[in-house]
Amino acid sequence: MIPAIDVRALRKRFGSHTVLDRVDLRVEPGEIFALLGPNGAGKTTLVNILTTLVKPDEGSAVVAGHDVATAPTAVTQRISLTGQAAAVDEILTGEENLVMFARLSGLTRGAARERARVLLDQFGLAGARGRRVGTFSGGMRRRLDLALSFVVRPDVCFLDEPTTGLDTRSRRELWRIIASLADAGTTVFLTTQYLEEADQLADRVAVLHDGRIAALGTPAELKQRVGGGSIELRAADGSLLYDAPTDGTVASLRHALDDLDIDGIDGEITLSRPTLDDVFLALTEKESA
Repeated sequence: MIPAIDVRALRKRFGSHTVLDRVDLRVEPGEIFALLGPNGAGKTTLVNILTTLVKPDEGSAVVAGHDVATAPTAVTQRISLTGQAAAVDEILTGEENLVMFARLSGLTRGAARERARVLLDQFGLAGARGRRVGTFSGGMRRRLDLALSFVVRPDVCFLDEPTTGLDTRSRRELWRIIASLADAGTTVFLTTQYLEEADQLADRVAVLHDGRIAALGTPAELKQRVGGGSIELRAADGSLLYDAPTDGTVASLRHALDDLDIDGIDGEITLSRPTLDDVFLALTEKESA
C-alpha cells in the first residue's frame, strides 16, 4: 500500500540552527498520526514542509503520492491544513464562510450551498448558520475552521495543534469530529502538546525532540517502553504507604498483594499505569542528558 506520507532523511536548518535532523516517517492511509514534542522541537516546521509552505534542505517528503519539492501543486490539491489560529472571516456568517470557500474551490452556487449545509450539520454548527462568526465561541470557531478544510475532502488533513486554547468540552467535541473524519477515510496528521489528546485519538505517535524522532509507535507500545505500572496503597489522608512495581500480570499483582497481607497494612489500593506524560518526560530527559 502506498503511504499517505513518506518522509526520508529530512533536514532543515534556519541559519546555523538545525531544526529537523534526518527525520524519517511513514504514515498509512486512513491513519491518525500524532506528532508530539516540546516548543521548538520542529513540529510546525515539519508540517510546513509537508504542506509545501517551506522547502527542505535535504531529504525527501512525499504526500498523497506526490513529492512536496517537485510537485507542490499536486500536493496542495490533495491536502488541507488547519493551523493554530482560526482562519475565518468574522464579519461573515458561518454559512457564508463555507459558501465563499466552496465557490473559490470551484463549486457551483447550488453545490456550494449544499456543501455548506452538509458541513454545518456534520460539525455541529447548523443552529448557528446565520450568526456572524465574530459572535462564535472559541470551540465553534475551531469547528468552522476545520469544516472549511473539508469543503473539498482532502486525502490528508494536517492539524497543527487544533485544540490549543479550547476548554475541555470543546476539545472533546473536536476529538469526536477528528475521529469521524478518519473513519471516513481521511488521513489525519496531528501535532499537539496535549498528551491525552494523542493517547485518545492517535493510531500511532511520534515524539520529536531536538529535531529527531526520539520514539515511534502506538500509544500502548510507547507506554511499555517506560516499564509496567505500580501498585500503591494510600492511607485515608492520601499519603503513600506502599508502592511496588508490577507488570500488570496476575502473578505480579498477587505477589504485591501478598506482601501487603504480610505487612498487615490497611488502606486504599490503586493500580497506576504509565501515561504518555511519563513516556514524553522519560524520552526528552534521556535525549537531553
